[in-house]
Amino acid sequence: MPPNTALSPDTPTPARNDSAVVQTPAFSPLYQQIKGLILQSLQAGEWKPGELIPSEIELAGRFKVSQGTVRKAIDELAAENLVTRRQGKGTFVATHNEEQVQYRFLQLHPDIGQQQDEGRAQRSIIECKRIRASADIARTLQLRTGDSVIHVRRILSFNNTPTILEDIWLPSPVFKGLNAEQMAHYPGPTYAMFEMEYGVRMVRAEEKIRAVLPDAQQAQWLNTTTATPVLSVERVTFTYNDKPMELRRGLYLTDSHHYRNALS
Repeated sequence: MPPNTALSPDTPTPARNDSAVVQTPAFSPLYQQIKGLILQSLQAGEWKPGELIPSEIELAGRFKVSQGTVRKAIDELAAENLVTRRQGKGTFVATHNEEQVQYRFLQLHPDIGQQQDEGRAQRSIIECKRIRASADIARTLQLRTGDSVIHVRRILSFNNTPTILEDIWLPSPVFKGLNAEQMAHYPGPTYAMFEMEYGVRMVRAEEKIRAVLPDAQQAQWLNTTTATPVLSVERVTFTYNDKPMELRRGLYLTDSHHYRNALS
């Protein structure tokens, strides 16, 4: 992005002229246009996860707007967990390596004790291979039927007890080289690995949840019976600009855990 990008002549302030906001409606508030420009830089990788972004004053000069307008744009990005403010240090690109956000997409809690997290789970990879996307997987990931995707099937165990059985589908060209050893032994969250190794930041997710009965094979992997209800969680995870990057279907045992969601 050019360092002195200005704002669209259609905005209420005539002195501001920015041809870069080609996809932002002319009626969008000015801070929303600035937010869009910052998002473009995040998507382009100008600032990596965990890196310090320019100060509000620097961004105001870059976009030729007031510091207050930039602050309002950054406030929204922080509320969406895309950036993180640190008192006295500045604003940083959010990362799944940060303790307060790294497990925000895993809402499984033990009935007694602290929230479970993927980093402390024992990961058993059943398979990790490239396949052709079926019609429903392709549609969800905005691919073409038959495009190459990586399919990972794994079990997450807590305290040596199988708790989650997951199937994960990822677009192969983006995650080139991903293998079972990486998935099993990366020391932190999987989404942190996607950031560090493949430059993909997962920024939001949509989930569908229902109760189901496992089939015989699923019950065997989870060390349970086909008569034991499990929680089925289907998640689509998105990177910047609502680009789907992952389809995840999990079966959760809830005899000693519960799925917790905070609403506001």
